[in-house]
Amino acid sequence: MLDTVTNPIPLTRDRSATERRIFEAARSLLAEAGFQGFGVNAIARRAGCDKQLIYRYYGGMDGLIDAIGEDLSSWVEAHVPDDPGGRFILTYGDLIERLLELYMRALREDHLMRRVIAWEISESTPQVRRVAEARARGLSAWIEKMRGSLTPPKGVDAIATNAALMGAAQQIVLSAIMNGFACGIPVKTEKDWAKLEAAVCRLAHNAYI
Repeated sequence: MLDTVTNPIPLTRDRSATERRIFEAARSLLAEAGFQGFGVNAIARRAGCDKQLIYRYYGGMDGLIDAIGEDLSSWVEAHVPDDPGGRFILTYGDLIERLLELYMRALREDHLMRRVIAWEISESTPQVRRVAEARARGLSAWIEKMRGSLTPPKGVDAIATNAALMGAAQQIVLSAIMNGFACGIPVKTEKDWAKLEAAVCRLAHNAYI
């Protein structure tokens, strides 16, 4: 028997609008409840639609998770301006410093992205891996796009170095927002955040001298 939701929100005949409503419902539910509370019935209830539309439009949960993963893969590009601005960008190291600074600020504002990073660290499920792989592709593509003709110094493994720098930036933001501390350092004010941003940028500067 067809399983429908109780008292659904009236559906529009516009397929793209319905798809978007399902997508936004899934994204917000994932941010709030994580993968444990992430299912077809819960998403349908939040979107105010028949769950069969999730299968029709996304092919089921795997397709919906892939759609969220692709959205997260372009997250950085959507949150950080194409022109990094803010200081003179003369070298590859200058660029990475600025991108790290902007990345930390954007990450502070996005609850779902912080949860995704936390899941990558703490969980190993097919769903988490699919989203994590999409996010990693997006980060790599973003850095390649932004660097243009700039190249790292000879002898520096830029891929490994950027991974380490991004990991440090992510850990600082997640820990500071969750606990109010980053490795024992209190993070309460914008001045505290500025000090940590400067420290991460200094690491990037030293890595690419």
